[in-house]
Amino acid sequence: MASALGRDDLERLRRLQRLTDAALANLELEELLGTLLVRTKEMLDADTAAILLVEEPTKELVARAAVGIEEEVEQGIRIPLGRGFAGRIAAERRPVVLDDVDHADVLNPLLREKGIKSMVGVPLAVGGRVIGVLHVGSLTPRVFGPDDVALLQLAGDRAAIGIEHARLFVSERDARIRLERVQAVTDAALSQLGLDDLLSVLLPRIREILSADTCAVLLVDEEGRELVARAAVGIEEEVERGVRIPIGGGFAGRVAAERRPVVLDVVDEAHVLNPILLEKGIRSLLGVPLVLRDDVLGVLHVGTLTPRAFRADDIQLLQLVAERVALAIERARLHEELVTLDQLKLNFVAIASHELRTPATAVYGVLATLVERGDSLSHELRETLLRMGYEQGERLRALLEDLLDLSRLDAAAIDVEPRPVVLHTLVEGLARKSVPPGTSIQVQVAPDLAVVADPVVIDRVLSNLLINAVRYGRPPITISAEQRDRHVRLAVEDCGAGVPPELRPRLFERFARGGEQVGGSGLGLAIARAYARAHGGDLVYDHRDSGARFEFLLPQR
Repeated sequence: MASALGRDDLERLRRLQRLTDAALANLELEELLGTLLVRTKEMLDADTAAILLVEEPTKELVARAAVGIEEEVEQGIRIPLGRGFAGRIAAERRPVVLDDVDHADVLNPLLREKGIKSMVGVPLAVGGRVIGVLHVGSLTPRVFGPDDVALLQLAGDRAAIGIEHARLFVSERDARIRLERVQAVTDAALSQLGLDDLLSVLLPRIREILSADTCAVLLVDEEGRELVARAAVGIEEEVERGVRIPIGGGFAGRVAAERRPVVLDVVDEAHVLNPILLEKGIRSLLGVPLVLRDDVLGVLHVGTLTPRAFRADDIQLLQLVAERVALAIERARLHEELVTLDQLKLNFVAIASHELRTPATAVYGVLATLVERGDSLSHELRETLLRMGYEQGERLRALLEDLLDLSRLDAAAIDVEPRPVVLHTLVEGLARKSVPPGTSIQVQVAPDLAVVADPVVIDRVLSNLLINAVRYGRPPITISAEQRDRHVRLAVEDCGAGVPPELRPRLFERFARGGEQVGGSGLGLAIARAYARAHGGDLVYDHRDSGARFEFLLPQR
């Protein structure tokens, strides 16, 4: 009998060693659990075996693997800590034996449905922390003795170590994969300079690393009030239809307004403003803000066509990606601005040279003629040449002044010095100075309307507008002022034909004119707007059915 017991003990030790080998050999968690359960079941001559692991966020035991009672995993059995058989083992951190399952406190109905009569379970602990429960069962009544309990606990201790090792392996592997994926996005971000090219490369990679079906970027518009769909994959209609979402409204608007990730597990039941999300059958969404130096640039979101519960690591990964995307977008924008500025500089130099050449050539021609042939010219011809030279010299002087103005404005070298100003008095003086005598002009400004503004800025803006009205419009010219929207709006309006439609988009660009036959340098409105903005205001064109109307917005201080 003693030798028989010895043989049984030896066989159990062999089985325990095999279980230990399995715990140490397998690094993939699912494969490990399956192997451990088969060997545990054999070691204790049981009919069923199962492992439930603690889910930290919910503090519940979740069935992860089972043999003989596979339905426990298939049905996603969850047991609260402290409740039922498995919950009690985890909460009390000690083995529990059920000799008679039919009359015991069990929460899992499968235990009785499968006809399990007796059970024993032990806690799985690592470093004093319970990570789960291992239990075995018998389909016939059985008394699990102290040796069975001790053996199962030994198996549980080794299983816990193997599970922890497998989790660490998975965690390290996932971290490495995450870094590789983030690096792939970073590489793509660094390889592209144009914003459109950048997004066309980034979005497919982001969709791939998040295992999503759609990916989109919406950027905040210039006014900072709406998100505008800029690029998308899997949901290209967002861009094609020019989707705009108000900040704070719907899914993307909420992401931008709250400056934090937002998850929609069930899109159908959520408040979304973009109908395309529903039309495309997107079931779940995850969105994060694109933030750079505390400014929200836009929103990056991914979606799936099947229901998905985005996990914390999904959110963290998309946030890491969003940080790189925000930097890349800013870099692309700066690149595009530099390209635009370089082109503007080249255009400016070319156009300025052309504009300067005409009066300079005329002045030189007049002087050369007077020097070389002055004695032989009649008095009347000399007078005509001198008048022509003076006019071209005056044109040259005005153009140089305009160019110097723009240079100072570009360099932010204009000092704005606001002070209290009675607007009616200032406007009347400017009207007399800027408008030729006899021109019909009406000043509709309240005598007591005062502003805190720099008179020089008002002079530069208003005089340019009045010269513009005289040159391109028809009298009467009206100057009016009103207080509205925290601004004093100073308007200049004429009764001419208005601004041609083809000129309106580039009305405030430098050297923009209605045609070669039109006089002027084409710098007046560009200078006027630059002065207005240097003062913290703006200059806008207010399109009407007839005439041209410009409004100078002065902020109330």
